[in-house]
Amino acid sequence: MTPRVPPNVGAALPVLERTITLTDMVAYSGATWDWYRLHFDPEFVAAARVPGPVVDGQVFGALFVELLQDALGPRCFVHELSFTFRNLMFAGETVRCEATVVEVDADRIRVELSATILASEYGPQRPAARPAHATVLLGTADGPGAR
Repeated sequence: MTPRVPPNVGAALPVLERTITLTDMVAYSGATWDWYRLHFDPEFVAAARVPGPVVDGQVFGALFVELLQDALGPRCFVHELSFTFRNLMFAGETVRCEATVVEVDADRIRVELSATILASEYGPQRPAARPAHATVLLGTADGPGAR
């Protein structure tokens, strides 16, 4: 496959929006072996006095990587990813992930990312993860950009 042409500095990558359901959260728990009941057990959640099952914060990292790979093509490799959690997200809420290109080199792209929880029955729109940054290598995972 031919790599996609890297975008220019300042370019916004296509937005990713996803509603995270309780079924998604149970599947994620199974895939990651993270069985903390706050993510999927309504009785445990009620006893903890939390408004609903809490989305595992690492889901934001998975969504950021999905956004980057969808936008930059199958020959991109997320080399570095960092983000800071800002608010809890609950089952049934929708998150919007966005990315802006801040640096472009021949073998890598650096982006700033953000994840925003859209308004829902749990509250108004609020940040989920920011600041967030990623360095994406173009071509091969162990190519010159990895150094």
